Formats: sequence, C-alpha cells, structure tokens
Amino acid sequence: MIRVLLADDQALLRAGFRMLLDSAADIEVVGEAANGGTAVALARELLPDVVLMDLRMPEVDGLTATRKITSDPQLAGVRVVVLTTFDDDQSVFSALRAGASGFLVKDLEPDELLQAVRVVSRGDALLAPSVTRALIGAFTAAPASAAPRQPAGRTAPVASLTEREREVVSLVAAGLSNEEIATRLVVSPLTAKTHVSRAMTKLGARDRAQLVVIAYENGLAPPRQG
Repeated sequence: MIRVLLADDQALLRAGFRMLLDSAADIEVVGEAANGGTAVALARELLPDVVLMDLRMPEVDGLTATRKITSDPQLAGVRVVVLTTFDDDQSVFSALRAGASGFLVKDLEPDELLQAVRVVSRGDALLAPSVTRALIGAFTAAPASAAPRQPAGRTAPVASLTEREREVVSLVAAGLSNEEIATRLVVSPLTAKTHVSRAMTKLGARDRAQLVVIAYENGLAPPRQG
C-alpha cells in the first residue's frame, strides 16, 4: 500500500485529492496538512511514501517544508512531489533544487495523479520529458542573473564522469527519456539506463530530478538553442 500525505491550504482541494487517491486499491491517504510546518511534523510522525506538497501555503511555505523533509536523514524514504501551476517555473526549479522528486500541475487528470503517485513511490522522478522541456526552456530563457546558482562550497564531482556519462547527463537535462537517449546514442534502453544510474551515483543525485538540477548547476546542461 502506498501511503500519501496531502499538504495544501485549500480544504476543498485536499478533499478532492483524498477521495480520488483513496479510490485506488493500492493507495491510502494517511494524513492532511494545511501548511508546511504541519506537513513536516506529520511526515516525521507518519513516514508516508509520498507527500503531495503545495508550494504556496501560509506560515511555512511548501518550498521550506520540502527542504526540511528532504534534508532529514530520518525521512530518506519520503518522496516529495510539489503541486504548482505552469506560471510558476522559478518556484518549481527551486523545489527541485530543494530535493523534490518531481512536480504536478493542479489541473491534471485523475488518472495522471494516480500514476504519478505510483511512479514516485517506486523511487523514480516525476519528470515527464515534455513537461521537463517546458520547465527547462523557461529556466534557460531567464536572464543569467535570475538563474538559480549553486550554493558556495557545494560542488558535484563532475570530474569523475566519463565522456559518455557526461553526454548522457546532458541529454537527461534536455528532457530526454531513457528510450530517447538510447535512440540518440544508438545503444539499448538498458545501457542508457545504466549510464544514467551510474551518473546519478557519482553525482550524489537522489533521483532523475536532482540529476537535472546538478547538470544545470555544473555546466553539464545543453546550451540554449536560438
């Protein structure tokens, strides 16, 4: 059973999500929070598999709560998915930097929500290639001064990557799936997945979402086109 914690200040939205999630035989909502502080406390108490986290909440916002959850060693198995809108790209990227495993737009289809929870609970990042490209496109279109920067003293060991691994990381940052990477490099999907996994291990990325962030922070992302 996949255990989910809902964190959103809108009671109606939480009720709708709870009804939908509880209708699935393999998913159970174990708690609800109306702000980030409560979300962190409940995450520590209930140890859910997945937290659906709204970014804009009173008192303690979703970004702060995400950072507290993902930085807590006791919550290493808890995956955070942020809820957002398409016009909030900067906040989404900040949430990914803070450790979120992916993001969802609030007007998604019911089946997409159920599938998203299952994907993240397996330890995979929720970064659909098309949505990733849209987010990255908005991020790279921003002025250089507005782009998120890596905190001082935090340097990923990019020198340990092989040339092929650097190429694979660049393709991940471009929003390509493992299957698309395999086609581009003329290798099997399993080989592409292996390269991605090794790169994640070397760079200390907890999932594919973090690999995208590290790529941008360390100059491994593809140059902006046009």
